[in-house]
Amino acid sequence: MWSTQMRCAPSLRRPITSAAASSRLPPCWRGVAAIRRPYIVVTAAFKNSRTEKLRTLLSGDEILLGPCCHDALSAKLIEQAGFPYAFMSGFCTSAARLGAPDTGLISYGEMVDTGRYIYETTRNLPVIGDGDTGYGNAMNVKRTVRGYAQAGFAGILIEDQVAPKSCGHVRGKRVVGREEAVSRIRAAVDARDEGADILIVARTDARQAVSLEEALWRAQAFAEAGADVLFIDALESEEEMRAFTELGGAAAAVPKMANMLEGGGKTPIFRPSELQAMGFKLVAYPLSLLGVSIRAMQDALIGLRKGRVPPVEALGNFADIQAAVGFPEYFEEEQRYAISTPTSVPAALPEEAAPEAVAAEEVAPEAVAAEEVAPEAVAAEEVAPEAVAAEEAAPEAVAAEEAAPDAEAPVVEPEVVAEDRTSTPSDDSATWPLPPESTASTSALYPSVTSSSGSSNSSSSGTGSGADAADDPYYRRNRSLRVRISDVSTGLVKLETRVPAGFLNGLTALIPQVSGFNIEALLEQAMGPEAVRPQAGQPLISIPTGNDMVQIFLE
Repeated sequence: MWSTQMRCAPSLRRPITSAAASSRLPPCWRGVAAIRRPYIVVTAAFKNSRTEKLRTLLSGDEILLGPCCHDALSAKLIEQAGFPYAFMSGFCTSAARLGAPDTGLISYGEMVDTGRYIYETTRNLPVIGDGDTGYGNAMNVKRTVRGYAQAGFAGILIEDQVAPKSCGHVRGKRVVGREEAVSRIRAAVDARDEGADILIVARTDARQAVSLEEALWRAQAFAEAGADVLFIDALESEEEMRAFTELGGAAAAVPKMANMLEGGGKTPIFRPSELQAMGFKLVAYPLSLLGVSIRAMQDALIGLRKGRVPPVEALGNFADIQAAVGFPEYFEEEQRYAISTPTSVPAALPEEAAPEAVAAEEVAPEAVAAEEVAPEAVAAEEVAPEAVAAEEAAPEAVAAEEAAPDAEAPVVEPEVVAEDRTSTPSDDSATWPLPPESTASTSALYPSVTSSSGSSNSSSSGTGSGADAADDPYYRRNRSLRVRISDVSTGLVKLETRVPAGFLNGLTALIPQVSGFNIEALLEQAMGPEAVRPQAGQPLISIPTGNDMVQIFLE
């Protein structure tokens, strides 16, 4: 948008002499020609290609038609329709942005902000912004001109009304004196010459506030002060409009702008060809977009109150609306930066998300299976009541057993189910190979926990003893466990570490293979009061995970 350079203002390189002043100022100003200004003013010059485009258009032969915009969307539509320029009207912007009349309520910041959005959303549309009175004295005018230029405006309109200003076609018009009016335009021109790449449109409202003659005098003075475009608002007839376009002197070569206020303003409406024949170079249509928008919204609201949506003929379809705001261009440009692996995926609809939920639920049975006891163990528990009954019915047998402690008790082998989460054997009798040093049985898919009666009342570490230790959960959680991961095909130990039993559930952070298994529940089955202790060197738990075997040993 901008190229920045340092330059001297052409009009400020030397003090103004009386001869120079006489050639630049109207007769009433020749007495104050010896105004002193700095010899050199260094400032940043911003070059705007749209300003240059507007200059080129003004030097052509055709009259320029410019609808008035009030926001980014209306400016975008104007450009899409092929108009050469647009005018950002203070009347329309105040109405659209504030919902307020054009009575000086909208601020400099709000106008500049709207202009930035317009510049951003359009491609190469020159826009003239309504600068109203410049928002203060001559120094405020200079700041306003610079701000509008930096916002991307190709031109700015400065007028001679008193503050607060109002629409030029309503009652109560008042203008500042001649000296202040010309001072505003001189300040705007100086800001332009000091680096703000923007055209100055000088407007006078003196026709309604004073007289046609006063308006013509001010237009001539604005031209001699250096304005790029001249505009007299609210001229009342073709004769007055011709008097304006036929001004001589410095004003003769300056382009003139007409304002065709739709719907009943003070100026009669002429066709573009007629305006061009009169000598106008630009014409603005201030209310066409805002007016039809207001009426269309009112009609739509009346229908909605009665439960009727606007017809397609009035509303357009959704594709039309998408095209108007730029979806097709956005998606086309987005493809230029497409990547093969997106970092995020669109949110799935509820029915589309169902497979993931189902997959998550499919993992759950494996974890549940790890907590369940094998059918043989369940069968053993179901037999237990009969054994208890048998013991109650035969106290002599109990006494005999107590008298013969060396008698060998039958071995009960409850199996802890730890189903493989990564692969499932095709045959129920398939075996999982264990490392050579393990003495665990390889005849079953699920590892078993076995022990003799002699080891059921003591721990391998020698800490604690009997049923009291087995019944104490704190004792079990404080036991040390050895975790080993080995390759089932080679027997190579990949990892071996020791962890407290109470921290075993955190093992999934260290060993992802056991994710989904309830390690603490498995440990409870293997070490609880109803469990029998494993033989020396036999793991408490064995979990096959693909090509690996995870084993947990009691230390």
